[in-house]
This record gives sequence, structure tokens and C-alpha cells, in this order.
Amino acid sequence: MLHSGVSRAALAAAEHLTRRRILAARQQAREDAFHAEDRLPEEERARLADYARSGFDRGHMAPSGDMPTLSAQAESFSLANMVPQNPGSNRCLWEGIESTVRELAVDTGEVWVLTGPIFEGQDLQRLNGRVLVPTSLYKAVYLPARGEAGAYVAPNGPGLAWRAVSLEGLRELAGLDAFPTLPASVRARAMSLPEPRPSNVRGSCNNQPGVVTSRPSAPPPDPGSSPEPSPPATSWWPEGKLAVVVAGVFAVAMVIAFLRVLGRR
Repeated sequence: MLHSGVSRAALAAAEHLTRRRILAARQQAREDAFHAEDRLPEEERARLADYARSGFDRGHMAPSGDMPTLSAQAESFSLANMVPQNPGSNRCLWEGIESTVRELAVDTGEVWVLTGPIFEGQDLQRLNGRVLVPTSLYKAVYLPARGEAGAYVAPNGPGLAWRAVSLEGLRELAGLDAFPTLPASVRARAMSLPEPRPSNVRGSCNNQPGVVTSRPSAPPPDPGSSPEPSPPATSWWPEGKLAVVVAGVFAVAMVIAFLRVLGRR
């Protein structure tokens, strides 16, 4: 887990999902245990009060449904593993993306996953003046059995619209280099990601705007080579906020170092 004291939220959660772990996780009943992370300096951590009556969910980056033991599940409810997430996203499309990635792990044997927020623009919202609200979310996956990688990217709001981007495209969007040791050819091409299938728990997907899509609006590509949408020209670094820039550069450096270690496994 990579955490930012500037956003007071997760920046990236790295997971190695295997068939065995997911099957074990399915045997665990969910027990909500949201808590502030006391291993972080007090001023850098989110508080339960920051999310109270905010209209935003405490959105897991490494989801509790991935956790194969009760102790791992309990750790996943740390606010260091959360970002403010719109309920229309968290309880519908994003739940479908998480479930789909778990199915990939079961089907292919293992999946490396990196999940986190994207911040774009200058007018970013903060919960309680403290916790930065992301504009979008990403979930990058690498399938060793297929030698393919790509990332789901979805707005942090109601709706079923999402898109697939390459790891290079994600770097432009999120400011981090996911799975940096993969070959350039793998990083440059977005794999054909499965359609998310939200379970519509308690009708959370009812009347959702938008259309589920995994491709840009161009004509359908040849199965052997799917073009990816061009990344936006804007950066997620808010202009004029030196503290965010400095913290962001430091965070990206830590992600690269951490993921290089993962990439060697």
C-alpha cells in the first residue's frame, strides 16, 4: 500500500491474486471494521469523522473480497486503504470491476493488480477540508499466463461508462509507472478487458446513467490489435499546489521502487 499524507488517502494498492487466495476469500463472511490507521502520523491520516455525512463511501482500493483470512480482511478496512468514492460508482460499476478481476484470477491462476485514484484539474474537493476526492479510479492488471496487461479507468461518479487503457496510457493519467519491468510491447497495448458484471446488490445499479464500454468510440478493431483511446492532455497534478507536486513526485518514486521489487517475482 502506498499512502499520501497530502491526500490523506491511498495512492496505490498492490495485490497478487491467485486462484487459491480467491477461493479462500469466498469462504470469509464480511465483517466491516473501518478504522483510522494509527501507524501513520496523526495529521497525515484520514479520520472516520472525515467521511461521516459526506455523501461519499469509504472506497476500498484493495477490496475486502480479495482477502483470504479474517486478519487480512480486517487490515483492508484501514482508512489508509480507502479513497472517497461516489456511492454510484462504489456499489455498482466498481463492484463489478472488482468481481471481474477476481474471476480473472480464478480462470488464469494468478493476476497482479494495482488500484488507485486519479486526480485531474485544479478544483479538487476535500472531505472535511482534509481528504482529497479523486476524479477517477484505475485498476491495472497483469496476467502472466497470457503475457497481457491493461487498466480499467472509470469516473468517480454514477454511471456504467468505463474504458480500457494501456499501462503507458495509465502513466499519463495517474502519474505512476505500473509494472515497470514488463516489456515495452506489453505496456504499450491495452489487453481486451472483460466486461464488468455488477451484481446490483440492493438495486444499487438501478437507473444508472451511461453505457458500459471497453473500447473508444472508433469502429471495432481487429481482434489482434485493439487501438486505445488517447490519454487526456491534462495532468492530475494540481497547478500552483507545490505541496501536492512534491508529495506526488516522492510518491511516484516510491511506487516505481516498490513495483520493481514486485516485478522481479
